[in-house]
Amino acid sequence: MRFPLHIATDMVRHQVAQAWRGNRRYPFVLMLEPLYTCNLACLGCAVERHTGKLKDRLPVETCLEAVDASGAPSVSICGGEPTVYPELPQLVRGIIDRRRHIYLCTNALLLAEKVFGTIPPHKRLTINVHLDGMRQTHDRVCARDRAIEMIREAKRLGFHVMTNTTVFRETDVNEVKALCELTKSLGVDGMLISPGYHYESARHDIFLTRDEIHSKFRRILDFSRHYKLSSSPLFLEFAAGYRDYRCSPWSTVTFTPRGWKGPCYLIGQKFTFSWDEFWNGTDWDYWESRADDRCQNCAMHSGFEASAVREAGRNPRDLGRLVAWNLFG
Repeated sequence: MRFPLHIATDMVRHQVAQAWRGNRRYPFVLMLEPLYTCNLACLGCAVERHTGKLKDRLPVETCLEAVDASGAPSVSICGGEPTVYPELPQLVRGIIDRRRHIYLCTNALLLAEKVFGTIPPHKRLTINVHLDGMRQTHDRVCARDRAIEMIREAKRLGFHVMTNTTVFRETDVNEVKALCELTKSLGVDGMLISPGYHYESARHDIFLTRDEIHSKFRRILDFSRHYKLSSSPLFLEFAAGYRDYRCSPWSTVTFTPRGWKGPCYLIGQKFTFSWDEFWNGTDWDYWESRADDRCQNCAMHSGFEASAVREAGRNPRDLGRLVAWNLFG
């Protein structure tokens, strides 16, 4: 299976339960940012995500309250760099105790010091290592060889490991394919490839226009079936311009040191520590429409994968493709 059985069944159970309650919108994933502190300053990252002070991090209790409030079955612990968060073992344990699935999103540089030996492997924990290319490209932002070393060690120790690659304007698609070959040889359990997304506060003009996204992802789509990509074929067809979806900004909610970020992971129009104010006070109809100027070149995985899943539920052929993709991937 492309995703472990317990993850797949929990996600299906969550969607069935929400449908039974008559909920049309509900979170699939919580992006939990316990801190804005990072050991790197990557080109494609928002400024606040690597300039925060460690003393301004969220307490574990506040993080767990956000997990409970969202009800999302999956939690991506990001930031900042989550391995810098001193209370990470307690946070991971608290989320696992709530029977949620964790994706620990990391540049991998501190895994040996902060994770291996302090946080044991668990079926509900996935280490998600960010790799933006082969050695020359990746080393523009961090030590690629160290990340590869940590992936090997994580697999040896028994962790479930994925990689996450962002495609930017200057990304060579041939290099993306070579990276897929490399990660496949390392035995990683999944590879997420997604278009670069323009944070409001990102300083560098490295992001793709919609036409550029389509061009690059048509080539990625051509070789995607040969690798264990966690991006669904329906999402990849959307990124390639063969499908069109409304956005589902509510499917991936974000909690930060400033509170709930609305309306989405990229656009911080409003922050509040009140879940009700965030959830009930956001104009989801407007943001789903993609009418805002800031949404025109966005094809972000977290906004459109849920849209692909929801639309597949209305099309037996697409639903069958998703089931086969997961079972036989």
